[in-house]
Amino acid sequence: MITLRKSGERGHADHGWLKARHTFSFADYYDPENTHFRALRVINEDRVAPQMGFGIHPHRDMEIITYVVSGALRHSDSMGHSAVMRGGDVQRISAGSGIEHSEVNASATEPVHLLQIWIVPDHKNARPAYAEKSFANAAPGQLHLIAGKTGRDGSIPINQDADLYLGKLAAGDTLGHLFAPQRHGWLQLISGEIEVNGETLHPGDAARISDEGKVHITAKSPADFLLFDLN
Repeated sequence: MITLRKSGERGHADHGWLKARHTFSFADYYDPENTHFRALRVINEDRVAPQMGFGIHPHRDMEIITYVVSGALRHSDSMGHSAVMRGGDVQRISAGSGIEHSEVNASATEPVHLLQIWIVPDHKNARPAYAEKSFANAAPGQLHLIAGKTGRDGSIPINQDADLYLGKLAAGDTLGHLFAPQRHGWLQLISGEIEVNGETLHPGDAARISDEGKVHITAKSPADFLLFDLN
C-alpha cells in the first residue's frame, strides 16, 4: 500500500527568518494522524534566512540527520565539533545521553534550504557521536546509502535498524528498490516530479509505503529524493 502525504498538507510555520514544513507533529503543529512513521519521528523542511538560525539548544536520545539541499549551514556543538555544510552534505548527530548544538545560516546573502530528520534510536543513553559526509557528487540514476545501522557501503552509522538512501534521477530514469518482508518505506521528494508505483509526486510530497515488496521510481523531470527503509 502506498499513501501520499502531499506537500500542502504538512504543518507550516513562518517565523520570518524561518519558513518550515513539518511532515509529522512538531512544536506547535499537532496532527494525530501524522505523529510518526515507524522509527521516523521528524522530517522538517526548513528555509532559513541569511545569518539567522537556531541558537544553542539541547537534544537527547535521538538520531538527528541533516541534509543540506542548498546554501551553507554552520554547525557547532558541545562535543567540540564545528562545520559549515553545503548542498549535498549529510550530518548525523547521535544525541544519546545529551548534547547541545546550534545551526545558523553561514551566508550573509543567501538562504539555506535543509531537511532535518529525527529517528528514534534503538536504545537510550548512547554515547553522543557526530559524523558528516558529502554526497554532492553522488552519481544520478541510482540509490546511494547515506545512513544505516551498520555503516555499510561507506554510509554513516546510526543507532537504529533503518537505511536512508539518497536518489538523484535525470528525466526518464527509472530505478527500483526491494523491501524485505515486514519492512516499510518512506519516500520524501525534494525536487522534481516522479512516479512511485504509478503515484505521482511533486516537490515536498511523500509516499508512505507498507506491504509493497518493491517500488518502481520513474523521474518525469530531474529529481532528488530521500528513501527510508524501516523495520
